[in-house]
Amino acid sequence: MSHEILIVTESELKRTLKLGRSVNDLVERAFAALATGEVIMPPILSMDLPMVNAEVDVKTAYIPDFEHFAIKVSPGFFDNPKLGLPSLNGLMMLLSAQTGLASAVFLDNGYLTDLRTAAAGGVAARHLAPQKVETAGVFGTGVQARLQIIAAHIERPFKKVLVWGRNRDHAEACAQDIAAEIGVEATAVDSAERVVKESQLVVTTTPSREPLIDADWMHPDLHITAMGSDQEGKNELDPEIAAQADLYVCDRVSQCELLGELRTAKQTGNWPSDQTPPELGQIITGGATGRTSDATITICDLTGTGAQDTAIGNHALELAYSLNFGTKIKTD
Repeated sequence: MSHEILIVTESELKRTLKLGRSVNDLVERAFAALATGEVIMPPILSMDLPMVNAEVDVKTAYIPDFEHFAIKVSPGFFDNPKLGLPSLNGLMMLLSAQTGLASAVFLDNGYLTDLRTAAAGGVAARHLAPQKVETAGVFGTGVQARLQIIAAHIERPFKKVLVWGRNRDHAEACAQDIAAEIGVEATAVDSAERVVKESQLVVTTTPSREPLIDADWMHPDLHITAMGSDQEGKNELDPEIAAQADLYVCDRVSQCELLGELRTAKQTGNWPSDQTPPELGQIITGGATGRTSDATITICDLTGTGAQDTAIGNHALELAYSLNFGTKIKTD
């Protein structure tokens, strides 16, 4: 017996699905579902491929009440730009939560991942950043640097952005794009310390394996969303920052202690081995206490969850059918 599978391309998704408060809301719903304990989300299948300067991650999650669940494959081949190719690509499959039959394949080259990852940063800002943010800072100059700032600006409409990157030209280009996109003053700076000390909201978006932010730069009224460390060996924050934070939050503790900043904090003794930080979903649902005042330091450790993929995949499929885009094929 045949059935239809919808094939959707990156260009179709980019024409119809953009970052916005609704996408932040969607990802917030995924995190809230994680807090219920009813989501089935296995560990990330992750391959580090140093011989080709690459990594591949596979993520999935089953969320009750969602019609479909996603299986997402994310390759990152970081020498690709030398060949004129993007470093990040991939695809997402949606399967029926009732029958397991394939419902859709999104040939999105990582676009849906980009959106849901940025939206997670937006949700972190919504629940953990100071209420008043004048200046935001971003480490990194790639797609996520731009999108994370856009998603955070939706929640905290700051007026100024400081951009730090290892390549000054790339940092300046990133700042120009941010300024044009959200209408703020955006400046590339050479000092990483300045970014942190002058900002109330900082996002790190790099694949760094050495800390970029020093614990001595911490100050009250600061929130940091660290999303670059999503594989063993990566590390953007001085591990002592975890000990200094008034509140340290993970997207998924079991992932962060293996792949995120929490791993390094535990290894260096800056996080007690018998203490479990709250998860973002618990903050959202009220199961744990979030920021209690502006004059505190909060950290959100994001490693990326399959629940986010399932949430945005369902949304993209609904959008495709409502706006009549994509190509239907029969399985026979």
